Amino acid sequence: MTVNLEVAEGVGTLRLDRPPMNALDVATQDRLKELAEEATRRDDVRAVVIYGGERVFAAGADIKEMQNMDHTAMVLRARGLQDSFTAVARIPKPVVAAITGYALGGGCELALCADFRIAADNAKLGQPEILLGLIPGAGGTQRLPRLVGPSKAKDLIFTGRQVKADEALAIGLVDRVVPAAEVYEQAHAWAAKLAKGPAIALRAAKESVDTGLETDIDTGLAVERNWFAGLFATEDRETGMRSFVEEGPGKAKFR
Repeated sequence: MTVNLEVAEGVGTLRLDRPPMNALDVATQDRLKELAEEATRRDDVRAVVIYGGERVFAAGADIKEMQNMDHTAMVLRARGLQDSFTAVARIPKPVVAAITGYALGGGCELALCADFRIAADNAKLGQPEILLGLIPGAGGTQRLPRLVGPSKAKDLIFTGRQVKADEALAIGLVDRVVPAAEVYEQAHAWAAKLAKGPAIALRAAKESVDTGLETDIDTGLAVERNWFAGLFATEDRETGMRSFVEEGPGKAKFR
């Protein structure tokens, strides 16, 4: 399989496994969508890590495969391409990308689907599609400017240049830079910590933020308001407030 889902300590690792560069061909895209939907459904998966291995995250689409596709073929495929990435972005649980080596093109777009990005100090990220006479097609023109702002996104998309980990951190493309040997360990630790949190409240927080970024503030506030009130019906809310009153903040153990 080109993508695997491994679960431990409440954390599901979506592991890309298509050597040597984890090129995202159609079969890999479809498998990614399948496993993202599985991670969404499974109660034993409470947080997710996206990982490409020790050497590379994902170097982009399979260019040889794409070279053989004409306009008609891509019209039929483009929605499937976007849907596979959107399935990752819509996992209603905390998702962290553990980025080693190259995250280019579709690899960068996959990292953009995570809530948090931890990069190796030797990582390189970018959207080089313009160098092929194309634009990003798996969400890059939409998710990248929402993350780093339109001018920085246009710089990367217009030039196709790669940025090293330190610049990626400075512009907000990644959230943490660590030694390459520690990337997965730190990503898993981040996910495992959140996996112990209140699952429904985390889902509410993620949906409220993501929806708010995609709509006007009044609609976003309505989503927040409905989730906020709705959480008063949950056992986790009772547990959290009781623990706060009796033991102080940060000691609640959620089921």
